[in-house]
Amino acid sequence: MELKVLQWSDDGRKTISDRLPDESMAEGSYWIDVAVGDGDTTPLHELGDRLGLDRLSVHDALNETDLPKVDDFGHHLVIVLHGLRDDRIETYEIVCFLTATALVTVRRTTSPALASLWAAVTDRQELVGSVDELAARLADVMTRRLATVVDLFDHRVEGLVDRALDADKSVIRDLSAVRTDVAVVRRAVHPQREMLDVLRRSRSGLLSDAGRRRFSDVFDVASRTASGLDAARSSLAETLDIYRGAEAGKATEVSKVLTVYAATMLPLSLIAGFFGMNHTSLPGLDSERGLLLVLAAMVVVAVVSLGMFVALGWIRRPSGREAGTALGRGLIEAARAPVEVAEAVYAISTMPIRMTSGRRTPANRRAQGSDG
Repeated sequence: MELKVLQWSDDGRKTISDRLPDESMAEGSYWIDVAVGDGDTTPLHELGDRLGLDRLSVHDALNETDLPKVDDFGHHLVIVLHGLRDDRIETYEIVCFLTATALVTVRRTTSPALASLWAAVTDRQELVGSVDELAARLADVMTRRLATVVDLFDHRVEGLVDRALDADKSVIRDLSAVRTDVAVVRRAVHPQREMLDVLRRSRSGLLSDAGRRRFSDVFDVASRTASGLDAARSSLAETLDIYRGAEAGKATEVSKVLTVYAATMLPLSLIAGFFGMNHTSLPGLDSERGLLLVLAAMVVVAVVSLGMFVALGWIRRPSGREAGTALGRGLIEAARAPVEVAEAVYAISTMPIRMTSGRRTPANRRAQGSDG
C-alpha cells in the first residue's frame, strides 16, 4: 500500500510526506491519497478509526464494486467517483472520504486525473483551497476526462458514416467496438451525474458555498457528457441503418447485373436452341451464309437488349465513393489523452489525440471557434 500526504495551512505552508499524520491532525488541512495494493491495509483501517469513518465504507473502498454515489454520515461524506484509464476504454473507481479538515482518496489503480491534480496542487499555492473544493476539483478532472470520449466520437462518426455508405464490411466490427466503448463510459457517466446533482444541492455542513458551486459546474459537464453519449448511441444505430441500406443497394445492383445478363442471354439461347434442333429442313442449313446470318441476328438481338436496358437506366457507369481512412476498432485514443489541470476549470486537453485521417480534431475545432 502506497501513502501520500499533503498538508497545508491558511498561511500558505505545505508539507508532503509518506506517513500518516499525528493523532490530533489539528493543524491545517490534509489530502491523504491511499493506493491500495496487495500489501497490508492496516494503516487505512487505522486512519479510518482515527477519523471516525464508516467501517463498512472503508471495507468497500478496498474493492472496486460501487457505481458513482454519495453517502452522508453526518461528520463525513463518502463520494465514489469513476474516471477513465490511460491505456484503454475502461473506468476505475476512487473513493473519497471527506471530513471537515481532510480528504482521503482510496484507489486500487493508477489515476492520471489524480496524478495531474496532485502535481498541480503541490506546485501552485493558488490552487489549494478547502478540502471540499479539492474534492470538487478532483471530480471535475475525472469527469472532463470521461467527456473526451464524446469529443473523439464526434470525429469518428464522420468516417464511420462514409464507410457505411460504401457498405464496407469492416465497419460492422468498428461500430461494435465503438458502441462497446460508449456503453462503458455511459454506465459511469449517468450515475456520476446523479451523484453530482446530489452534492450541488446538499445542505451538509461539510460543503461550503464555493464547493457547491464547483460541484454544480462539474454537474453541467457530466450532463453534457451524458447527453452526448445518448446522442452517440442514436448515431451508431443510424449508421448501422445506413450500412444496411447501402448493403441492400449493392445487392440490388448485383441483382440488376444478373437480370441484364439473363435477359440478354435468353433470346440468344433461344436462337441457338432453335437452330440446334436435329431437323434437315431448318432455314439456311444448306446455305454457306446461314451461319453468318444467324450470328448477325444474335448480335442485333443482344445490342437491342442492351440498348433497352441503357434507355431504362439500368446500365450506367459506376460512381462509387472512396472508402474512408481506417479508423481502428474503438475509441482508445480518448484513454490516451493527457490530463491537463487548468487554473480555473481544470479541463482536459484533447489536442494531442492522434488521428489517422486528415480531418480537423475536436480540439482544433474548439480552438478555431474561440478565435472567431
